[in-house]
Amino acid sequence: MVSAGWWRAAVAPIVVGIVAFAAARAAMLPGLGFWDTAELQAVAPLMGTAHPTGFPTYILLGWFANIVLAPFGEPALRMNLLAGLCVALAAAGTVDLVRALTRSTAIGVAAGLGLALTPEVWAIGTRAETHALHLALVVILLRLLVGWEDARQRPDGSPDRWLVAAAVVFGLSIGNHSLTLLLALPVGLFVLAVEPSILRRPRFIAACGIALAATVTIVFLELPLRAGPFRAALVYGRPETWDGFWYIVLAEQFRGSLVSPLVDLGGRLDLLMARTVAQFGPLALLIPVGFVATVMVRPRYALLSGVALAVTVVFAMSYQNADIGRYYLGPILIAWTWLGILAWAGVVAVGGYLAARPGLIAAAAGALLVAPAILVSPVTFVTVDESRDRAARAWVDRTLETLAPGAVVVSWWSYSTPLWYAQHVEGQRPDIAIIDDRTRLDQDLGDITAVIDANLPTRPVYVIREDPAEVARLEARYLLEPVGGPDAHFLTRVVAHREPAP
Repeated sequence: MVSAGWWRAAVAPIVVGIVAFAAARAAMLPGLGFWDTAELQAVAPLMGTAHPTGFPTYILLGWFANIVLAPFGEPALRMNLLAGLCVALAAAGTVDLVRALTRSTAIGVAAGLGLALTPEVWAIGTRAETHALHLALVVILLRLLVGWEDARQRPDGSPDRWLVAAAVVFGLSIGNHSLTLLLALPVGLFVLAVEPSILRRPRFIAACGIALAATVTIVFLELPLRAGPFRAALVYGRPETWDGFWYIVLAEQFRGSLVSPLVDLGGRLDLLMARTVAQFGPLALLIPVGFVATVMVRPRYALLSGVALAVTVVFAMSYQNADIGRYYLGPILIAWTWLGILAWAGVVAVGGYLAARPGLIAAAAGALLVAPAILVSPVTFVTVDESRDRAARAWVDRTLETLAPGAVVVSWWSYSTPLWYAQHVEGQRPDIAIIDDRTRLDQDLGDITAVIDANLPTRPVYVIREDPAEVARLEARYLLEPVGGPDAHFLTRVVAHREPAP
């Protein structure tokens, strides 16, 4: 039977989670999107395989959420709702994490609300996103590690189960996003700092290792199974083969995206400061002070979180192939925990001078902590609001009405993914073939002109291309009939080969 004390402890996280979800829902994309958003909206309901690293944890959870959330709208909206729920879970978990670090519910509530109202976090909860789940799993991981440290200080704490649970969550998080691998060093340092003698417990280390390895293995089996014997309608790459599996898991296609963080270091640091101010406003100046307070109050957590933030920031500063703001979600979370600890340190100091009730001072400190985020929330909402964005749905509907029967569409990623959603999830236009750049690679179809030339004699062919030089080459080789815009950057029909010049 659940004790009344547990329910009282759960009230604050639940309330903050509800507020966080309400904020995300108010700004949420109402349905289909472009780019990776549409891919996840299509792949998860089909339990397919996504682009590297495959994100099997997200895909499995998304498939389940698509079933559970069926009463609430189309699959695209359900995947957006899942992102909002993940941010709500992260905000609720932050309340409990900061409460564990400070012993103050009021400051935990402030940190949880502050996290939810931070622009990057708020935005990530408005559309289908693996990073929303990554944030939630990192919160849970940090809470389990802090719980393990605290349990070791209590005679009846049963600490081992906390660390085994953390190993399982770490494995699930690896299966969701490879950013989790950056946490391996800080977690290892934290474990050694909390229990230096753990190296003399090989059986327990093996138990944690088995829990981690088993979890990673189970979730990543989704890739070869859904690409092989139980093939899904949408499969990225060839993960049913040994080489193809590692190509996806190790994200080999993105290897060239890392550059030295020392290149233009001054400019990168300026950009980092600008990002920090954009997310935290005036509290940005207090984040380093918060780290100092964390070193004094929770030194082992300072080691864990400080190394995690540093490693992740350096990686994000070095990565050149993504909407990079999403990669700072972990550091944003960590900064809020530092600010919470700083607020608590202030409560302790002021309480000593005023001899007042710590609870009242903590409530005041929490209010001051979250006040900047609340005050700018109307502006933040305007920035992250996608609730009226129906561009992808309008484009897909218009395109499907335009395409001739049996058409071939030679497209690129941002436009291929919503077309895949319409065809494979909604069952529209099974007669058309959507050939993405990825499709050409996986099916050995050759370059764009080879695909066009192979289909043009027998089927209507349309193109949508991104590269201006490629558009120019198509215009030189083929007679083109723009349909959705002035040139082949938009939906364009290939009419015939151009006659050679006399």
